[in-house]
Amino acid sequence: MKYLHTMVRVLNIDDSLDFYCNKLGLQQLRRIDSEQGRFSLVFLAAPGDDEAQVELTYNWDGDELGEGNRNFGHLAYAVEDIYATCQRLADGGVVINRPPRDGRMAFVRSPDNISIELLQAGTALEPAEPWQSMENTGEW
Repeated sequence: MKYLHTMVRVLNIDDSLDFYCNKLGLQQLRRIDSEQGRFSLVFLAAPGDDEAQVELTYNWDGDELGEGNRNFGHLAYAVEDIYATCQRLADGGVVINRPPRDGRMAFVRSPDNISIELLQAGTALEPAEPWQSMENTGEW
C-alpha cells in the first residue's frame, strides 16, 4: 500500500492556487481539465516532496462545501522556519488563526476553510514576539 494524495474540494480554483502555491509555497505537479466531466483536478506538493500530494478538485458547475474544517480535519506541513513562514503568509493577507506562540505550531485556513497546520521542522524555535503574545483568531 502507498499513500497517493488527499483530495480537497475548492470553490474557486484561482483563489485556491493563489493560496496553496503563491502563499503557502506548494508547487503544481499536474493539472487535468475535463470539458466532458466539467471539472479540474490540480495536484500539488511541497517542493522536493512529490510523494505527499494534495489534489484540488474544482467542479465547474459549483459545489456545496459547508464549513470544510472540522469534518475534514487538516493538512499538515513541516516548515524550515515557522516564524518566517507565518510572516510571509500574513504579508500575503492570510489570517494566522493559531499563531506559533510556542515556536512549534500554527494554523491558517485556505479560501475554502480547509485548516492547514504548520509545524516547525526539528526542534521548536524559541518563543518570540510578535507571535508569543498573539491571540487566536477565529477557528482553526
